[in-house]
Amino acid sequence: MRKKELLDVCREDVRKCKRCSLYKSRKNVVFGEGNPETKIVFVGEAPGYNEDVKGIPFCGKAGDVLEILLSSVGLKRGDVYITNIIKCRPPENRDPEEEEIKQCTPYLERQLEIISPSVICCLGRHSLRYFVQRFSLKEYGSISTLHGRVMDAGEGLFSDIKIVAMYHPAVAVYDPGKMDVLKRDFQVLKEI
Repeated sequence: MRKKELLDVCREDVRKCKRCSLYKSRKNVVFGEGNPETKIVFVGEAPGYNEDVKGIPFCGKAGDVLEILLSSVGLKRGDVYITNIIKCRPPENRDPEEEEIKQCTPYLERQLEIISPSVICCLGRHSLRYFVQRFSLKEYGSISTLHGRVMDAGEGLFSDIKIVAMYHPAVAVYDPGKMDVLKRDFQVLKEI
């Protein structure tokens, strides 16, 4: 099977998922979208209101910021793959809970296995924390200390993957002064 078909099978599994209680309140599963042949995957935290309504990741104001940031390094949405740690919107846009992350990340792992990226960009603290733990990275700290940093996933199956810590694009929605920092962080994509 081609990558697109494999992702479609995974998407259907997520659509039927009832592993945690978030399925009860979701309007749509927000699986992910983009180029399955890409080498760059962006992983956010959780869908928000607009994403839940449309079933598309990063389709609200944070998505507009993400598109500006991609453009600043010569990329378009269709060049990369965009997804989230969890696939359903938490009520009131609260942070995802540990159990929700635990129940949902097998789907994320399947997406990554199918796409086989060289670069995973962690958008926000929950995404960063997941990948720091997942790959037992030696880097420790908050997103505010690690943003813009490129880390190696280590030895073994994922040894060629670079993990990039980035602020969530919503930061620039709430604090437009952060846009320059976000653009600087995105410049590392040109280097790697």
